[in-house]
Amino acid sequence: MQVAGHLLFPWKQNPCTRGAPVGTVLLDVSVNDLNNIRQKAGGLIAMLPKDVSILSDEIKEQVLTLEKEMLTQSIPVPVYFAPYNPNLEHIINDITQNSAKNNAKNEDAFAHLLMSVSANGYHVTVDGQNGAVNKNSKIPIIQGELVPSQFALKHVDNAGESTTLPLILITTNLKTFGITNDYPLNADVAVVMSLVEIFSKLHSVISTSPKYRLAFLISDAGLLLNFQGSKKWLETDDNMSLQNVEFVLSLDTITQSLAQNQPNAFYMHVSKPPKEKTPISHFFKLLKTVTGRHSENATVEGIHKKINLAESKISWEHERFSMKRFPAFTLSSVKNPSSSLRTTIFKDNEARTVAQTLTTVKIIAETLACYIYKIDPMSDVFEGHVVINENNVLPYLGIKSVLQNNDIKDGFEKYLANVKITYDKPDARDPDFMFYNGIDPKLNVYRVKPAVFDLFLTLIVSLYLCSVYFAIQFFPRFYNFIAANTKELFCGQVGNTQNATFKRKNN
Repeated sequence: MQVAGHLLFPWKQNPCTRGAPVGTVLLDVSVNDLNNIRQKAGGLIAMLPKDVSILSDEIKEQVLTLEKEMLTQSIPVPVYFAPYNPNLEHIINDITQNSAKNNAKNEDAFAHLLMSVSANGYHVTVDGQNGAVNKNSKIPIIQGELVPSQFALKHVDNAGESTTLPLILITTNLKTFGITNDYPLNADVAVVMSLVEIFSKLHSVISTSPKYRLAFLISDAGLLLNFQGSKKWLETDDNMSLQNVEFVLSLDTITQSLAQNQPNAFYMHVSKPPKEKTPISHFFKLLKTVTGRHSENATVEGIHKKINLAESKISWEHERFSMKRFPAFTLSSVKNPSSSLRTTIFKDNEARTVAQTLTTVKIIAETLACYIYKIDPMSDVFEGHVVINENNVLPYLGIKSVLQNNDIKDGFEKYLANVKITYDKPDARDPDFMFYNGIDPKLNVYRVKPAVFDLFLTLIVSLYLCSVYFAIQFFPRFYNFIAANTKELFCGQVGNTQNATFKRKNN
């Protein structure tokens, strides 16, 4: 399919050109522009910004708001996103400037016409096919657990079988897509995989083998898919034994993107306020103490939100477990469940993200250690050979899927037991979700001249042809006139020469 396009600025000046796609920089699109494009344009081609992290807080908020609107609204026209390209930026700026000059009121008609003739135009086409339904759509869910070795269990008082030990389940979701089929960094998964690695070292040593099982669950279905992976896993009969569950800890947007102006805080989201002396209440108190030691000016706040069973879409993953009567909560750096920070594809400075993630791993790991070992929260557990560093975080920040390069699977199989991958497939008659085969359309931009240039060129050519025609028609008469004048002049010059010669001879 090939379609011609317009730029946003001239299109806003003349929105009557219905059916044609609009091209622009994403930063120039407002929510009102998006609504107009949905109703009047044939599509949208938006160039993504080069680096959102360097923008002002106001522009960042505008981008996040627009991104959220694109995800929540039904857009009946195709939307294409182009990565930042200096050539494409130059074209957009050129057309925008020309359009602004054309709309200037202080120019006379001749200057306006001359500028219209000399200006450059562009013809934009997008080649591509409509996305086809992927009949093999599925969501992978991987699980595994840390249990003390049988040798270590013999040295644990009243431990019995490993399945009778209290269970702490830690879950998270990979953010695999947003407004585009790409997600830059997955800090939540990096935190979980770091916890898997460092706690496996404690479980393998007799002296540090706890009286707890630690289970981990990761899926590819997050907020945008309504936590479909957790739903499927809870409905599976052969999942790991969920008996004697102390609590379920879910991580969601544990480090913020593009949010330097946001408070440095952890929010514990619960569906029901925990009672005093319950496991969640005890963990909350430990978390506040440990956070104060490892992060300056950081706070921990509890947020209570009841589950609305009338709504099909839930706000947090822990609600899936709470509806099954499991004590559960979500740790997040986001206070409002509708925050656009949870779904944005734009990332912050990577060094800052790594530093935030590393601090988060230390805080959660120390809190968990204080809880399961029942030690003073002012002490440090992860030192020496179990120290937490960037090597625990960096390998997993760029993971985009549970099955990508088998990085998560290999990590689970290396450190955990009872590793299993479950797949959630959509129902053939009434699917809860559906994926489409990704396509990579090709954007072509051609430099063209406006229609008035063709008119002007036609006029010039016509004048030239008329000149040639009249020159040919009147050339014989012009030739005769020149020839006659030349002959008279020549004859006069010859007569004068002969008279001068005769006089010299007589002398």
